[in-house]
Amino acid sequence: MKLLIKNAHIITPYNILHNFELAVEGNKIKHIEPSGILYDKDFDEIINAKDNYLSPGFIDIHTHANSGYDTMDASFEAIDAMARFHIKNGVTGFLATTRTASTEETKKAIKNVVDYISRQKQNVGTLDTSSSAPAKVLGLYLEGPYFSMAKKGAQSPKYIKNPDIEELSNFLKLSGDNVKVVAIAPELPGAMEVITYLHTQGITVSAGHTDACFETAKKAFDHGVTQVTHVFNGMKGFTHREPGISGVALIDERISCEMICDGIHLHPGAMKLVVKAKGKDKIILISDSMMAAGLSDGEYTLGGQRVTVKDKEARLSDGTLAGSTLTLNKAIYNMVQMVGVPLEDAVRMATLNPARAIGLERSKGSIEIGKDAVYMAKMPGKMLPGIFIFFLLILMHNILTYVHNNSKMVLKLMNICPI
Repeated sequence: MKLLIKNAHIITPYNILHNFELAVEGNKIKHIEPSGILYDKDFDEIINAKDNYLSPGFIDIHTHANSGYDTMDASFEAIDAMARFHIKNGVTGFLATTRTASTEETKKAIKNVVDYISRQKQNVGTLDTSSSAPAKVLGLYLEGPYFSMAKKGAQSPKYIKNPDIEELSNFLKLSGDNVKVVAIAPELPGAMEVITYLHTQGITVSAGHTDACFETAKKAFDHGVTQVTHVFNGMKGFTHREPGISGVALIDERISCEMICDGIHLHPGAMKLVVKAKGKDKIILISDSMMAAGLSDGEYTLGGQRVTVKDKEARLSDGTLAGSTLTLNKAIYNMVQMVGVPLEDAVRMATLNPARAIGLERSKGSIEIGKDAVYMAKMPGKMLPGIFIFFLLILMHNILTYVHNNSKMVLKLMNICPI
């Protein structure tokens, strides 16, 4: 199938190409040209973007749950419901993320995700225009159980333990190479050995729920940690005499920082600090969503713990934050609106950067010739009316527009992200 999208403002990792057109052949991006260069008669289907924005589909590498379902439910229904919620919010690929639980619960969750991925792989290779395709599960993110009790956050204390390389090896074997990220507290006994092991396996190691000091964090980064889990949250705080792991993460150019940009987990000033320190290339927007994402305020559960959601904030009974109700489209909006990041940079943080973090940047994460475009769906709905979605291509129709205001480009919100 040959598809032409014309009259679009194409968001690339480097700039916005105004009034361009894009051609897809089979499941790959074939041409990106100024409008009017390609001939309509050469295509099977034509979409007129009508001067709206064409963006890469978002990739959420750290998302536990949404719409009342959780990765730890270990059911097809749960993962499928999560995937269908994600696609409605512009996320075309995600890592199903576990939490600290028993070994058996973790194994069940891993096996279920692997089974779901296997079923999805049976339908790849051609452009899907059925309007019913869910987001793709790109793998697994293991968040726990190898964490610091001092920085456990909402992780279940019952199952937190020191790193166990044999147990972890069994998790990886069960996953069939689908584990993409493992979070670990590097100060724990045996952690450095595990970090080295994971690094040699080609798995991204993220330092998370950690009380590591500056020097221990430096050592961990030298052993193969390349990422920190939800920066500033679940980690040793920064002080001028002991900057801790957050301090070294900000100054080490090898390290990418996950960020929950909901204005709850991070003050806008903290977001600006991370942007100043890490730039557009080393920030990964995540949702860290729990099951209340997409639902109303109320009472929920997380690993057997009661969670109260009020004004979109999810907290345990002691006030501890328990994940978020954020979606990546809102995170991008917040980066532009709260922090002043250019639209193309905010989109990069939710597309190319996460793709790179899990080794998929050669085929996904940006609109470039030769990259994937394997499905398209028109998804009507309150949050994203009239949206055209591609696998790692998303036409943002009637969602984001720019207006000139005193010669400054300002992002306007339309039918999305009510705040």
